[in-house]
Amino acid sequence: MQFPVSFTKMSGAGNDFILLDHRRPLFTDTAAAQRFAKAVCERKFAVGADGLILIEDSEQADFRWQFFNADGSLAEMCGNGARCAARFAHERGIAPARMTFLTLAGMIEAEVAGSAVLLTMTPPGAGRLNQRLAGPDGRELTVHSLNTGVPHAVIFSEEIEGVPVREWGRHFRFHPHFAPAGTNVNFVGLGEKNRLKVRTYERGVEDETLACGTGAVASALVAARLGLASSPTRITTSGREELVIHYRLEGEEFRQVRLEGPADFIYEGALHQEALRRA
Repeated sequence: MQFPVSFTKMSGAGNDFILLDHRRPLFTDTAAAQRFAKAVCERKFAVGADGLILIEDSEQADFRWQFFNADGSLAEMCGNGARCAARFAHERGIAPARMTFLTLAGMIEAEVAGSAVLLTMTPPGAGRLNQRLAGPDGRELTVHSLNTGVPHAVIFSEEIEGVPVREWGRHFRFHPHFAPAGTNVNFVGLGEKNRLKVRTYERGVEDETLACGTGAVASALVAARLGLASSPTRITTSGREELVIHYRLEGEEFRQVRLEGPADFIYEGALHQEALRRA
């Protein structure tokens, strides 16, 4: 790898990402990219981010991505990251305003309009409602689960601001019920007029993040299945940004699931080798 390495920092509703144009590959294998991701995403010692996104050539779509969590693990999908990837690719002339790109979760459609991006998500996987699982204090909680590209647990709370997200999120993220892959964990408060407040513990970041796109989608769809919300459902994130979830519920099946929200450029930079000395 030749230094310095140019990168872009972006934010999707408070979820922050490092993006590289990787059409001329910098890494010889996935393991090298994972080590790079873990090092460059470490806050205070490097750039710091919730994830690393590599934009690459594709014969099937306008581009493909590789997405790495802050701990270096590969992730199938990230809604906030996907919006940032779409706007990055459009601004760089890699893709038109209406585009498709390939993820490990499948093909994603996106439409860029200024700083806002509308994603058409892959169909959600089979969900399970009203599971009773022991919480960290031994009391049983009602937990719902749904895969919206990555696995999510959804727990409704009447006191959303007081939920110890890091403690409870970590408990359910590693709960045997979700083994071996684990799960992201969303704590959801009901608002008025199809509004939800969502706080998410993200697998791979291993902490609460300011937003989670796939978690917002999972929370909205579970609420719809329970008769607590309808489309469009507006999500207020921990970072006080708004995401809008559009969908059609036909029986127990969801159609045309779309995620709408911001994708903001923060800064451009040049990464020096010293930033990777802890790799």
